[in-house]
Amino acid sequence: MSSSQPGVDPGPDPTADHRYLLDNARAEAGERFTWLAELFDGVTRGHVDRLGARPGWRCWEIGAGGPSIPEALATAVGPTGHVLATDINPAWLDPHGGYEVRRHDVVADPPPQPGTFDLVHARLVLVHVPDRARALATMAAALRPGGWLLVEDADTELQPLACLDEVGPAQRRANRLRRAVRELMTRRGADLRFGRTLPRALRAAGLVDVAAAGCFPVGGVACDRLEAATVRMVRADLLAAGLADDAEIDAHLAAVDAGELDLTLAPLISAWGRRPPS
Repeated sequence: MSSSQPGVDPGPDPTADHRYLLDNARAEAGERFTWLAELFDGVTRGHVDRLGARPGWRCWEIGAGGPSIPEALATAVGPTGHVLATDINPAWLDPHGGYEVRRHDVVADPPPQPGTFDLVHARLVLVHVPDRARALATMAAALRPGGWLLVEDADTELQPLACLDEVGPAQRRANRLRRAVRELMTRRGADLRFGRTLPRALRAAGLVDVAAAGCFPVGGVACDRLEAATVRMVRADLLAAGLADDAEIDAHLAAVDAGELDLTLAPLISAWGRRPPS
C-alpha cells in the first residue's frame, strides 16, 4: 500500500488493480455469503436493534451480497417500512424477498432517494472500494436528519493471522496463505487498515454521536467453511501471482476439511453515527 501522512486519507491508488477479488459472479460467492451470515449476522442485527430499527423505518442495505440482512431488516421494519437492497451484482438477492432489489454502485451512482433513510448499512464493502470517502458521502447523503449510518469493515492488520495458535506446519502454512491473500487484496486496492479508521471517517462525513465496537470469531465450522470457499475462489489468482503453489493450497484445504485448524478472521469493526437532526 502507498504511504501517507497519519490521519490523512490518501484516496484511491491510481496504480492499483481495482477488480474485485471476491467477485459475486463466482460460484463460491454463495458459500461465502452463507458463512459470513452465520458468523456476523447476529453482530449486525444486535447493532441494528440498538440503533432503534422499528416498524415504518426506511432502510438501505448497500453491497448486500446475500439475502440474510435485507430479510432481517424487512422483518424489523414490517409492512409499513421499506428496505432497499443494492449491489453492483444483485444476482444473489431475492426479488420476491420482501425488499426492493436494485443494481447500484455506491461510488459511481448518486444516492437513491437522498435524505429519506432512517438507517443505511454496509458490511465488508468499503474495504474493497477505491474511493471510500466518496462512498461514505453518498451513504450520509441518503440519511434523513437524525438517521443512522452503520458501517462494518474488517481490519486485517489488527490481527493478520489465520491461526492464532501457530503450533505446527499446518498452522504455519495457513498463515502463509493468509498473508498471500492479503497481498492479493492489497494489489487490488483494498485498505487492510480501514476498519480502525471508521469512527474518524464517519465524523469526517458529518455524522455525530459516533461510536464503534469490534469482534472476531475463533474456530468452528463456519470459519472453516468460509476459509475453504475463499481459498478456492482466489486459487487461480494466487497461482497466477506466484504467491502459492497447487501442492500448498491442496494441503491447506485438506487440513481445513479435516478440522485440524482453529481458524479465525480479521476483526470486524462496526461503527455508527447519525446525521445531525437540524
